[in-house]
Amino acid sequence: MKCPFCGYLESKVIDSRPAEEGATIRRRRECLQCQKRFTTYEVMERIPLVVIKKDGSRQTFDKMKMLNGMIKACEKRPVPLTDLQKASDEIDLSLQNSMEREISSDRIGELVMLKLKDLDEVAYVRFASVYRQFKDINTFMEELNKLLNEK
Repeated sequence: MKCPFCGYLESKVIDSRPAEEGATIRRRRECLQCQKRFTTYEVMERIPLVVIKKDGSRQTFDKMKMLNGMIKACEKRPVPLTDLQKASDEIDLSLQNSMEREISSDRIGELVMLKLKDLDEVAYVRFASVYRQFKDINTFMEELNKLLNEK
Protein backbone atom coordinates (compact mmCIF):
# COMPACT_ATOMS: atom_id res chain seq x y z
CA MET A 1 0.00 0.00 0.00
CA LYS A 2 1.47 3.33 -1.05
CA CYS A 3 1.88 5.88 1.78
CA PRO A 4 -0.24 9.00 1.08
CA PHE A 5 2.37 11.17 2.83
CA CYS A 6 5.75 10.08 1.42
CA GLY A 7 4.79 7.64 -1.35
CA TYR A 8 6.76 4.73 0.13
CA LEU A 9 5.31 1.37 -0.94
CA GLU A 10 5.72 -0.58 2.31
CA SER A 11 3.47 -0.31 5.37
CA LYS A 12 2.40 -2.51 8.24
CA VAL A 13 -1.14 -3.16 9.42
CA ILE A 14 -1.66 -1.98 13.00
CA ASP A 15 -5.37 -2.69 13.37
CA SER A 16 -8.02 -4.47 11.27
CA ARG A 17 -11.76 -4.49 11.91
CA PRO A 18 -15.00 -4.96 10.00
CA ALA A 19 -16.84 -1.82 8.89
CA GLU A 20 -20.28 -1.18 7.40
CA GLU A 21 -21.80 -4.33 8.93
CA GLY A 22 -19.02 -6.55 7.59
CA ALA A 23 -19.25 -5.30 4.01
CA THR A 24 -15.78 -3.74 4.21
CA ILE A 25 -12.65 -4.10 6.30
CA ARG A 26 -11.06 -1.02 7.85
CA ARG A 27 -7.28 -1.24 8.22
CA ARG A 28 -5.11 1.15 10.19
CA ARG A 29 -1.62 1.21 8.65
CA GLU A 30 1.77 2.71 9.49
CA CYS A 31 4.31 3.66 6.83
CA LEU A 32 7.65 1.86 7.35
CA GLN A 33 9.60 4.90 6.13
CA CYS A 34 7.97 8.04 7.62
CA GLN A 35 6.05 6.24 10.45
CA LYS A 36 2.86 8.21 9.72
CA ARG A 37 -0.44 6.40 10.07
CA PHE A 38 -3.30 6.20 7.60
CA THR A 39 -6.52 4.24 7.13
CA THR A 40 -7.49 2.05 4.18
CA TYR A 41 -10.73 0.23 3.40
CA GLU A 42 -10.92 -3.13 1.71
CA VAL A 43 -14.11 -3.76 -0.26
CA MET A 44 -15.16 -6.98 -1.96
CA GLU A 45 -15.25 -6.54 -5.71
CA ARG A 46 -18.65 -7.28 -7.17
CA ILE A 47 -19.16 -8.11 -10.81
CA PRO A 48 -22.30 -6.38 -12.06
CA LEU A 49 -25.17 -8.63 -13.05
CA VAL A 50 -27.27 -7.91 -16.12
CA VAL A 51 -30.97 -8.76 -16.14
CA ILE A 52 -32.50 -9.91 -19.42
CA LYS A 53 -36.06 -8.60 -19.39
CA LYS A 54 -39.03 -10.35 -21.02
CA ASP A 55 -38.87 -7.98 -24.00
CA GLY A 56 -35.19 -8.85 -24.56
CA SER A 57 -33.82 -5.57 -23.23
CA ARG A 58 -31.03 -5.60 -20.68
CA GLN A 59 -30.45 -3.60 -17.53
CA THR A 60 -28.17 -3.77 -14.51
CA PHE A 61 -29.51 -5.84 -11.63
CA ASP A 62 -30.81 -3.61 -8.85
CA LYS A 63 -31.22 -5.37 -5.51
CA MET A 64 -33.24 -2.42 -4.14
CA LYS A 65 -35.73 -2.70 -6.99
CA MET A 66 -36.22 -6.37 -6.16
CA LEU A 67 -36.59 -5.60 -2.43
CA ASN A 68 -39.11 -2.84 -3.17
CA GLY A 69 -41.22 -5.33 -5.14
CA MET A 70 -41.15 -7.69 -2.18
CA ILE A 71 -42.08 -4.88 0.21
CA LYS A 72 -44.99 -3.89 -2.02
CA ALA A 73 -46.26 -7.50 -2.07
CA CYS A 74 -46.10 -7.55 1.75
CA GLU A 75 -47.95 -4.27 2.27
CA LYS A 76 -50.29 -4.47 5.28
CA ARG A 77 -49.00 -7.98 6.05
CA PRO A 78 -47.21 -9.06 9.24
CA VAL A 79 -43.85 -9.60 7.54
CA PRO A 80 -40.90 -7.88 9.24
CA LEU A 81 -38.67 -5.78 6.99
CA THR A 82 -35.63 -7.61 8.35
CA ASP A 83 -37.04 -10.89 6.96
CA LEU A 84 -37.49 -9.30 3.53
CA GLN A 85 -33.97 -7.85 3.62
CA LYS A 86 -32.56 -11.23 4.60
CA ALA A 87 -34.48 -12.90 1.76
CA SER A 88 -33.24 -10.32 -0.78
CA ASP A 89 -29.67 -10.76 0.52
CA GLU A 90 -29.99 -14.54 0.05
CA ILE A 91 -31.31 -14.10 -3.50
CA ASP A 92 -28.52 -11.62 -4.31
CA LEU A 93 -25.89 -14.00 -2.91
CA SER A 94 -27.36 -16.88 -4.89
CA LEU A 95 -27.22 -14.84 -8.10
CA GLN A 96 -23.65 -13.67 -7.40
CA ASN A 97 -22.52 -17.24 -6.65
CA SER A 98 -24.08 -18.59 -9.83
CA MET A 99 -21.19 -17.04 -11.79
CA GLU A 100 -23.64 -16.13 -14.55
CA ARG A 101 -23.35 -12.49 -15.51
CA GLU A 102 -26.65 -12.37 -17.40
CA ILE A 103 -29.77 -13.57 -15.62
CA SER A 104 -33.33 -13.67 -16.94
CA SER A 105 -35.97 -11.69 -15.08
CA ASP A 106 -37.96 -14.96 -14.98
CA ARG A 107 -35.29 -16.61 -12.85
CA ILE A 108 -35.20 -13.67 -10.43
CA GLY A 109 -38.99 -13.65 -10.19
CA GLU A 110 -39.07 -17.39 -9.42
CA LEU A 111 -36.46 -16.93 -6.66
CA VAL A 112 -38.49 -14.08 -5.16
CA MET A 113 -41.68 -16.16 -5.25
CA LEU A 114 -39.94 -19.06 -3.47
CA LYS A 115 -38.83 -16.73 -0.66
CA LEU A 116 -42.24 -15.04 -0.40
CA LYS A 117 -44.04 -18.39 -0.30
CA ASP A 118 -42.06 -19.24 2.86
CA LEU A 119 -42.60 -15.81 4.42
CA ASP A 120 -46.27 -15.07 3.67
CA GLU A 121 -48.66 -16.84 1.31
CA VAL A 122 -50.78 -13.74 0.68
CA ALA A 123 -47.67 -11.78 -0.31
CA TYR A 124 -46.67 -14.69 -2.54
CA VAL A 125 -50.01 -14.65 -4.36
CA ARG A 126 -49.88 -10.85 -4.71
CA PHE A 127 -46.40 -11.00 -6.22
CA ALA A 128 -47.31 -13.95 -8.46
CA SER A 129 -50.40 -12.17 -9.76
CA VAL A 130 -48.30 -9.25 -10.99
CA TYR A 131 -45.23 -11.25 -12.00
CA ARG A 132 -47.15 -13.91 -13.93
CA GLN A 133 -49.64 -11.34 -15.22
CA PHE A 134 -52.82 -13.15 -14.21
CA LYS A 135 -55.40 -12.37 -16.90
CA ASP A 136 -58.55 -13.32 -15.04
CA ILE A 137 -59.99 -14.82 -11.86
CA ASN A 138 -59.53 -18.39 -13.18
CA THR A 139 -55.76 -17.95 -13.42
CA PHE A 140 -55.80 -16.53 -9.92
CA MET A 141 -57.83 -19.49 -8.64
CA GLU A 142 -55.46 -21.99 -10.30
CA GLU A 143 -52.55 -20.50 -8.36
CA LEU A 144 -54.53 -20.53 -5.11
CA ASN A 145 -55.50 -24.19 -5.68
CA LYS A 146 -51.83 -25.09 -6.27
CA LEU A 147 -50.98 -23.42 -2.99
CA LEU A 148 -53.77 -25.24 -1.14
CA ASN A 149 -52.79 -28.61 -2.64
CA GLU A 150 -49.21 -28.17 -1.44
CA LYS A 151 -50.50 -28.01 2.12
